[in-house]
Amino acid sequence: MVQHNILGICVAAIVSLTASSVSALDCDIGWLDIKSGNNVSRFSVEIADTFETRATGLMNRDYLAPFAGMLFIYDSEKNVSFWMKNTLISLDMLFIDETGMVLRIHENAIPLDLTQIPGGDGVQYVLEINGGMTSMLNIEVGAQIKHPEIDADLAIWPCGE
Repeated sequence: MVQHNILGICVAAIVSLTASSVSALDCDIGWLDIKSGNNVSRFSVEIADTFETRATGLMNRDYLAPFAGMLFIYDSEKNVSFWMKNTLISLDMLFIDETGMVLRIHENAIPLDLTQIPGGDGVQYVLEINGGMTSMLNIEVGAQIKHPEIDADLAIWPCGE
C-alpha cells in the first residue's frame, strides 16, 4: 500500500514530456525511455544481460524506486517466460522485440507467485518496473523503447532521435 501511494505522488509530481521534447534527452546505458502515444516516460534501469543476472533479476528486494526498473537483455529474439519466485514486490513486465516495440504487457505480477508469465515469441528485451506503472503512465502494447542496447539499425526509435 505504501509503495502505491509513493508512486501516485511521484506520477502526479512529474512534468510530462512530449515526443518532440524527448530528443533532447541523453541516451545512456542507465536510462530507458518509453514513448506511448505522445507521452514519454524515463526510467533508471539496471541491466540483466548474463545468465546469472537474468536468473536473479529483482528477487529478494522489498523496494524498487519509482521510475526505476531492470532491463533484461537477450542475444537474440526468443520465447521467454518469467515467474515471481522470491520476488517480494509487484511488477509490470513489458516484453519487447529487437526493434524496441512493446509486444506484450503483464501488469501487477503477484509477489512470490510461481505461475509462469509467458512473454511469447520474438522477445529480445524485458523491462520490469513497479506494478501499476504501465496503467498510470498509459503505456500500451505498441509503445516504443529507446535504449543504447537496442541496435540502432533495427530500432524504431533509435538513440539520437
